[in-house]
Amino acid sequence: MNQPGNPTHLQCISPVDGSVYVERELADPVTITQSIELSRSAQKQWQQTSIDERARICEAAVQYFEEKQTQIAEEIAWQMGRPIAFAGGEVNGLAERARHMIASAEQSLADIVPAKQEGFNRFIRRQPLGTVFTIAPWNYPLLTAVNSIVPALMAGNSVILKPSAQVPLCGEHFTQAFEATGIPEGVIQNLFLSHADTEKIIGSRELDFVCFTGSVPAGQRIEQAAAGTFVGVSLELGGKDPAYVREDADFDSSVESLVDGAFLNSGQSCCGIERIYVHETLFDKFVEAYVEQVKQYVLASPLEKQTTLGPVVKNSAADWVRKQVAAAIDAGATPCIDPSHFPNATDDTTYLAPQVLIDVNHKMSVMSEESFGPVVGIMPVSNDEEAVGLMNDSDLGLTASLWTQNESLTEQLGERLQCGTVFMNRCDYLDPALVWTGVKNTGRGAALSELGYHQLTQTKSFHLKNA
Repeated sequence: MNQPGNPTHLQCISPVDGSVYVERELADPVTITQSIELSRSAQKQWQQTSIDERARICEAAVQYFEEKQTQIAEEIAWQMGRPIAFAGGEVNGLAERARHMIASAEQSLADIVPAKQEGFNRFIRRQPLGTVFTIAPWNYPLLTAVNSIVPALMAGNSVILKPSAQVPLCGEHFTQAFEATGIPEGVIQNLFLSHADTEKIIGSRELDFVCFTGSVPAGQRIEQAAAGTFVGVSLELGGKDPAYVREDADFDSSVESLVDGAFLNSGQSCCGIERIYVHETLFDKFVEAYVEQVKQYVLASPLEKQTTLGPVVKNSAADWVRKQVAAAIDAGATPCIDPSHFPNATDDTTYLAPQVLIDVNHKMSVMSEESFGPVVGIMPVSNDEEAVGLMNDSDLGLTASLWTQNESLTEQLGERLQCGTVFMNRCDYLDPALVWTGVKNTGRGAALSELGYHQLTQTKSFHLKNA
């Protein structure tokens, strides 16, 4: 965490034991200026590099991450608390997304040619924007960053990455991965920055696009910093993602998947399940089965192989979830899990017992404000209309999942759901072939798929008349 005042260093305070795991010097104004100048000059050279060569370099970088998967998994466990048993999976996800974006680059960046017109050659060409500024979060530091870094580079842009102060080693791995490929100096750089310097850079007009993943308040500051500069901004600001279990759902699959969707990464996922609506005929049975599965988690140090639930990232995050749970209980909610079932959960630490709440309503913070922790509320509903109304009752709109055997009905209900992705019988997943976007306070912009390339390029029309 950055120190108050005018910080010169960042410290990663490990949620594992509260120790300082990593300390790095923040970039000073001279370094920042030099990095931006180098990035802009390097981009001109990189733009002339063939797509095949860009693909070779990006693939080599992916292989670097795969070779260091075990090391990276341990570092992630120390930096943000994800169990080592799962932390390596982030490298697998990085590889899947990167390779899809590499393979689809040529088609995504191809000229758009309208119907032929006699005597004219007309087409639209996609050209790089220039320098892309990626501001990555701590919860999935590789997966979120790769969403913009690889397509930005494949499109011919240069990249400056600002990793979260909680996971500085992940930022360094990106630059090390690409430096090992022989990429021209300055095409991709990692900068450790204070919040003030980050906002100053955005407002400087020296960068050409900003990709940000984080909280709604932080996204608002990004927009304010960019105001009047005409620099493009992509914002992915989290969610309060709902699930609806219909009467015809595959019961066992829905329970298992929705437990994982709510508690994977200790609930610290922007597209994790935070509220569940269950048809009233299944409600009691669902809650009973759901709670029993949650009780199977092992809350302990993320460095132990048997651990399936690690600490949340910091004490303030744990305190927020405790506050939400306590307020809900005071307002009439019923907790389904006795915290003593998880003996490693202690007050005033990052080790937080998972909780399932029933008898909840939308007047409670736990059902209306993002929790970003190991808690979920479950409500009964009588029909589809009630479920859709409750699912849309949020100022966030990232994903929503429907658990049913009826695909045609899912499409009909999905048209009415206010979100960026509609899932059927799955959740908490990004398909790199599909656009990743949101509505309402979740933000704006598009990552992954061909549309992810669109926001990282500038279109230019060529209207050539034959002499």
